[in-house]
Amino acid sequence: MNEYTGNTLSWKVEDGVIELALDRAPVNEIGMAMLDDLERFTAALPALESQAGALILYSKQSSGFSAGADLRELYTLAQQMEMTAAAKGVREFLERIHAVLDRLDTSPLTTIAAVHGVCFGGGFELALVCDLIIADKMARFCFPELRLGLIPGFGGIPRLKRDIGNAMVRDLLLTGRSINANKALAAGLASQVAAEGESLRLARATAAQVTKFDRATAAAAKRFIKPLPAEELRREIDIFCELFMRPAVMKGLRKFVEDTGAHPYLP
Repeated sequence: MNEYTGNTLSWKVEDGVIELALDRAPVNEIGMAMLDDLERFTAALPALESQAGALILYSKQSSGFSAGADLRELYTLAQQMEMTAAAKGVREFLERIHAVLDRLDTSPLTTIAAVHGVCFGGGFELALVCDLIIADKMARFCFPELRLGLIPGFGGIPRLKRDIGNAMVRDLLLTGRSINANKALAAGLASQVAAEGESLRLARATAAQVTKFDRATAAAAKRFIKPLPAEELRREIDIFCELFMRPAVMKGLRKFVEDTGAHPYLP
């Protein structure tokens, strides 16, 4: 399937490059609908990989790359179900999203996230599975989960630790503050910074460059320099689910859902 358009995303293959476009208003929140589409993509990925050397992941939403997990959907789940059943549902969701992200992480393709605007929480974790992050100068990166009494649950902590120094990991996690594209570049999180509105163009130019190389060699290099932190990823799910059972989480989710003001970590 060289082209597909779903409810929350679309993809196409052109000139040896797969382009996966997130497109769910308002800011590509990752809930059940997007998970279903992402699973459809990873199911098609083996066939797509035979036709391509690179994958670009980007957003069609003008407001940003992704605001993260669909917290309103999570809050509704917790309200409608007994807590133990809700926690089981959360674990099942996390295991499914981890399977998708691990598959993208270990793809033999060279993967590039073209990021603009908001790249928060689960959206940040989605970008982190890519080999390269190309950030629009207006991009902002943030892990706000501690405000909800949680930690990142889509694999963000192990992947961030794999990529950058622990001081910045601790800063992002424990303060919940956002950083801009230049700070992300200085920390080694982003590989390039593009002018405003130019991240996708620069990602396409980068993809054109990497597809010139022998694919088997590039895939071998990727396996060597980018191991999957499998044990830490499993532990992250356990910690998230343990924390989810605490009353502080419901309080944090309720505050988020009912609050109509600007969040302090937003750019």
